[in-house]
Amino acid sequence: MICDALKTYYGVSRNERVSKTKITSQTPASDLETLENLWKEHQNVLGLLKNHKTSMGTGLNFSFLDLKIKIAGRIFTECVLCPRRCGVNRSVEPGVCGVTEPHVASEFMHIGEEAPLVPSHTIFFAGCNLKCVYCQNYDLSQNPQLGRNLSPNDLARIIDQRRREGSQNVNFVGGDPIPNLHYILKTMSLTTENIPVIWNSNLYLSRECMKLLESFADLYLTDFKYGNNECARRLSGVSDYMGIVGTNHKRARQAGDMIIRHLVLPGHVECCSFPLMQWICRNLGEDVIINIMGQYRPHFRACRYVELSRPTSPREVAQVVDYAKDLGFINIIN
Repeated sequence: MICDALKTYYGVSRNERVSKTKITSQTPASDLETLENLWKEHQNVLGLLKNHKTSMGTGLNFSFLDLKIKIAGRIFTECVLCPRRCGVNRSVEPGVCGVTEPHVASEFMHIGEEAPLVPSHTIFFAGCNLKCVYCQNYDLSQNPQLGRNLSPNDLARIIDQRRREGSQNVNFVGGDPIPNLHYILKTMSLTTENIPVIWNSNLYLSRECMKLLESFADLYLTDFKYGNNECARRLSGVSDYMGIVGTNHKRARQAGDMIIRHLVLPGHVECCSFPLMQWICRNLGEDVIINIMGQYRPHFRACRYVELSRPTSPREVAQVVDYAKDLGFINIIN
């Protein structure tokens, strides 16, 4: 069943299909000046792609991927990549995420990801647009200057080399990759290998960011944390979590393959895990792949919150798995 749910991803990973990056880099687009017109052209080309009404070619003067890069560059100077919509020029001033330039904290062939994804060339970026009090990667998320500032050319060469060494994908994560979308688009435009892009993210991003990811990301590996807005506000410092992240999951489900990760938090089974499983079943379908994770440990500021000051118990994880099975989910990873 999981193979069926990841059919497109597997096709690219095995070099039986062309990645979305390669398709967009070979699809012609018009180079326009105003941001409004750039977005209109983006919508137009995206519609033609969906309806198979555009031709592909190499050596284009300006491609659909170039168009995405140009739009992302404009957004970077007045940032609205996430719903916080800081509006700052992040080349000179950090937003809430703290990122002014991309820093690669680490990159390696990861064998600890979900089985269909390994070995995964995982690229960890420093910085994040969420402020989770229990962050399991707080050393990265809270230190945006951690790591190396690699040029897009240098990282593209590394990605190509890892692919030749046997990577099944390139997996952009963090922290979170959201603040670095412009850099990631530019980097992938410089790669030569056919490789699926995994967008490994909390999906707390803006509608503009979601539009740019469409026809770029081959697989969305998401971190769906909560089943209500209050827990998200208290523990991650964001508002309208279900409205924003829920809507983005619906869009991602239509745009590419998907694996949803849900980290079971201690004391949050009934308020978060159960209602979230209901929401996913109702809105994304019983065949969506869900990884129900039980490796929570109290990190960062978690001990300031009574319920988060202990590890998640095996019983709590089993409760969520059983609940998901009772709802009818057929692709559960645990």
